[in-house]
Amino acid sequence: MKISVVLPAKNEAGAIGDTILSIIRLNKVDEIIVVNDGSTDKTANIAEQAGAKVIHHPYSKGNGAAIKTGARNATGDIIIFMDADGQHDANDIKELIKKIEQGYDLVVGARQKGSQASIGRGIANKLYNHLATYMSDHPVEDLTSGFRAVRAAKFREFIYLLPNGFSYPTTSTMAFFRAGYSVSYVPIHAAKRIGKSHIHPVKDSVRFFIIIFKIATLYSPLKMFLPFAVLLFLLATGWYGYTLYEYQRFTNMSALLYTGSIMIFLMGLISEQITALMYKKED
Repeated sequence: MKISVVLPAKNEAGAIGDTILSIIRLNKVDEIIVVNDGSTDKTANIAEQAGAKVIHHPYSKGNGAAIKTGARNATGDIIIFMDADGQHDANDIKELIKKIEQGYDLVVGARQKGSQASIGRGIANKLYNHLATYMSDHPVEDLTSGFRAVRAAKFREFIYLLPNGFSYPTTSTMAFFRAGYSVSYVPIHAAKRIGKSHIHPVKDSVRFFIIIFKIATLYSPLKMFLPFAVLLFLLATGWYGYTLYEYQRFTNMSALLYTGSIMIFLMGLISEQITALMYKKED
């Protein structure tokens, strides 16, 4: 199998050269593609000098957009996605490939304890993992890791679903689960990045809530909406029982809670059908 490595890069001049050389030294990769996402430093020049094929975005489109560009241009049967900032150890590529050879369609490098950039992001990632495990009924060890190996043909099936921002790992993982493809994990240690992070605390917080809802809508919206609908239904029934016993009447609050329960259930049901249409493959 031919293997391609895709490195999305924006202003990663401090680490991109060493990252590419470490990949080349493995002698397992057939091509290295660096997607220069509107860098204003020497990222592109250093990448070309190190031996990578460089594809340019005329302006910054986002990490996810760079991933999609790389996937469209990769010629390998297997694509390895990894960061260009020095966080990922190229030697772990060998373990990812072993899992692919065992028959898995997506293999994710699961960051171990001490690999998170901050306590807040570590807590957020644990919440993502627990929610994704609940939604998919499969153990999810690291939902947001950007170090992963995929079968190229299957990954391209979901390119249209991927966002242009930083949540492409979440989207692709849940899409593979939804399609019934095999997903596995390899433990890795992520080092501290070289250079300045492109993550912003305020935007990251907003992104946290967006990802929570995206996890639900990408897999099974009804599984997310149903507990809330049941909770409102039970509250409505409990309140109705109380008011019937005390005042012998049906109150507006009970009607509101019952209505809310039905509306949330119907929203989940409709969302479930829309999600099913999203994954419908055309002949």
